[in-house]
Amino acid sequence: MNRQHRISRRRVLGRAAGVGTVAAIGGGAGLSRLEEALAARRAPAVLRQGAPLVYWGGLIFSDEANQMLVDEVTAWGEANGVATETVMINQNETNQKVSAAVESGTMPDALDMGLDLLLLLSQAGELSDLGDLYATIGGGEGGWYPSVDASVAADKLGGAHTGIPFGASGNLLFSRTDALEAAGQTPPPETWQELREMAEAAQEPPLYGMGLALSNVGDGNLQISVMQSYGGRVANDEGTDCTIASPETAAYLEWVSSAYEAGLFPPGATTWDGAGDNTAYLAGQAIFIANTGSVSIAMDEDDPELAAATSYSPLPAGPVGRVSPINPNVRAVPTSTQDQDRAKALIEHLQGRDFLERYYAVAIYGPVLQYQADFEAFTGPVRAGLADLVTNGTAPGAPDVYNTAYADFSANFLVPKMVQRVVVDGVPIEQAMEETQQQGQAIYDKYR
Repeated sequence: MNRQHRISRRRVLGRAAGVGTVAAIGGGAGLSRLEEALAARRAPAVLRQGAPLVYWGGLIFSDEANQMLVDEVTAWGEANGVATETVMINQNETNQKVSAAVESGTMPDALDMGLDLLLLLSQAGELSDLGDLYATIGGGEGGWYPSVDASVAADKLGGAHTGIPFGASGNLLFSRTDALEAAGQTPPPETWQELREMAEAAQEPPLYGMGLALSNVGDGNLQISVMQSYGGRVANDEGTDCTIASPETAAYLEWVSSAYEAGLFPPGATTWDGAGDNTAYLAGQAIFIANTGSVSIAMDEDDPELAAATSYSPLPAGPVGRVSPINPNVRAVPTSTQDQDRAKALIEHLQGRDFLERYYAVAIYGPVLQYQADFEAFTGPVRAGLADLVTNGTAPGAPDVYNTAYADFSANFLVPKMVQRVVVDGVPIEQAMEETQQQGQAIYDKYR
């Protein structure tokens, strides 16, 4: 029960430093800066005569996958007589770097991003229409998965297909079967309340039950989905007004605050960085975590014993149902790119079967095109779970309307902050909800 993982915290954090929730666009402060830059309009693109094609890739929790992407871009450039420069970006810093690039007119020629940033830049007219490329890539062998296609529909992105999905992300529940079975518990839990009860029965600090982030990082926004599974909503059905203050949100806050008061969360869960849950699980400090699958790479490489003691399942359900969103990750071309055809050709190449079949085998993504379900990569438990999520998961933001206001609300981490007000600051649930209601409405009012 007190088994400790043998990888040092420094080593874990060193590997995870560039990794956050892929769909997140960065912190609220970074979002504000980007909004200001977009409102002021970007600086004219800096002319780069004879300059290489610059591509910003998003770092993930797989050194092999990161290097494979860099090598593939380089090889494509050499084969086509195109000088390339690939910069791998810490995804927690993507928004900050895009803000600076918009302000200075130095956007890359192509880049990876999540849906929040795609939505914001598309609505601002900063991304090129890739509709022809989207249709070409999705035109054969079963086409795009319906969930992926719906997530990046042109009517959500200012009327154009501005992003080409290359991998689907989402959370699976990781469970320490050894600790649970020793306590007479049989995973997986079907509901969040059952997870709480299993966690309380099995935990034995320093092995804590609930390794869920309650902090201001992308992982902390999992709490939006948990809240929604209790019937809480960020906004109304039209997506025009914040409606977070409700009896259903109060029920969710009762659940999370009672678990916190019972000592089921590891110390520091309210202040974790983007690698906090990864670190806790790998260090033997958490029985349950919700993770995109990145932790499994570290376990497979460094702790096969922990990997063997881990089971994977869909996220639990709340009183009104299961909310388990899929978040496609995309590649886009800024309107400032001088050689649009060259940038589009690179993106089309990176969507090829040969590369993606190799890439998926070492990365942690679900498929985006239906033929990819036959790849050997999706036979293992984690990637098979991600493939299932693409088919059976919920739409981004659902049951809320996924629009720019929702993305802004999410990027400001208002739900984790609401939880912190209750469990750290000790304010009453009603007060925390009302504060968040006012903050959320101020965001939605910006987009009327």
